[in-house]
Amino acid sequence: MSVNISSTLETINDLESQVRSYSRSFPAVFEKAKGYHLWDTNGKEYIDFFAGAGALNYGHNNEKMQHALIEHIKNDGIIHSLDMGTETRAAFLKAFNEIILRPRGLDYKVMFPGPTGTNSVEAAIKIARKVTGRENIISFSNAFHGMTIGSLALSGNAMKRKGAGIPLNNATVMPFDHYVEGENTIDYVKRFLSDDGSGVDLPAAIILETVQGEGGLNTASYTWLQEIEQICKEKEILLIVDDVQAGCGRTGTFFSFEPAGINPDIVCLSKSIGGIGLPMAVTLIKPEWDRWNPGEHNGTFRGNNLAFIAATEALNYWKDHRFSLDIQEKAETIQQELSRIISAYPFMNGTLRGRGLMQGIACGTPGIAEEITQKAFEKGLIIETSGADDDVIKLLPPLIIDAEGIEKGISILEESIKEIKQHD
Repeated sequence: MSVNISSTLETINDLESQVRSYSRSFPAVFEKAKGYHLWDTNGKEYIDFFAGAGALNYGHNNEKMQHALIEHIKNDGIIHSLDMGTETRAAFLKAFNEIILRPRGLDYKVMFPGPTGTNSVEAAIKIARKVTGRENIISFSNAFHGMTIGSLALSGNAMKRKGAGIPLNNATVMPFDHYVEGENTIDYVKRFLSDDGSGVDLPAAIILETVQGEGGLNTASYTWLQEIEQICKEKEILLIVDDVQAGCGRTGTFFSFEPAGINPDIVCLSKSIGGIGLPMAVTLIKPEWDRWNPGEHNGTFRGNNLAFIAATEALNYWKDHRFSLDIQEKAETIQQELSRIISAYPFMNGTLRGRGLMQGIACGTPGIAEEITQKAFEKGLIIETSGADDDVIKLLPPLIIDAEGIEKGISILEESIKEIKQHD
């Protein structure tokens, strides 16, 4: 039975705040989702190259997670618990330690700061300031760390920063890797931290994303990451890696920083750590820095037991190397296809960006990325733009997508590019 989509969207437009954004980019009323597919209320099928902005790495309505959640609810299991003890909480902690941390030689205390990525970041910078006694935090150009005030101060996007309505303080922005063509930004960071006349206070922490998801898929080299870690060690600065979007396998390994061989003091996770899209975040803190007083940082929804259940089930994907290798193989396919498209359609002035299943095309032709993604949506592909000027076509499919899904999604993307070129 057909549903009047216009009427439903009209209700949303009339009653919901102007702040909404994705409903403008994807003007449909969605009804069902499974794996890497969505269907709207008129039965139109879409390939998902968006994955809930990275919150659905394991796809929509994963059956094992779905079954576990239904059984828990049917048995009147605990759903909300703050930080009180529950079996589901303990099960997640044990599985995370045994499947993720221990095999990688990592030792972290797990903190549940609240349900979102920005909660994780706020907790990270708060403990860094408490531990070091310093106020300043260094972040990088084009970074995005969240929408609360502390996180916004660390973010580069001018539009989002303006929304704070107040001065954003106690943060210093440095140039990200490759920000300035031909210049070594590590030397820039070292100079400012060593020069007593630079005006930059020694920070409590340096926070970074290894791949800047919202900032345009800018990717830090492993050497750059290693050199930032060395600066932190030499200056007794804590290193925070924001792995909210790039983590949980998005770049091919569970943590995005693994190939660089670095060992951050604090790691921020959210989005897909909740498994099936349920709100959940963790802040991983090296034991020597876990100096919170009981209740010094809390949050009403830091005990989402349904998320613990789905998150524990999701960890089963990581019990061996097969899932990681599978992601890397898919990433190579996407890289090859995007490189081919960039060469075939020079009118975009495209360059390849990103890593793993977090890749895209940076379009040098103004406005073209938005036109292409809009056309792709009309053809049944959900795909967004990123970057300060929305100039990057950003592929973020669920990690469980198969070869057929990749091929079909890329095909729709290329068809959209062709049509835009014809009307150019």
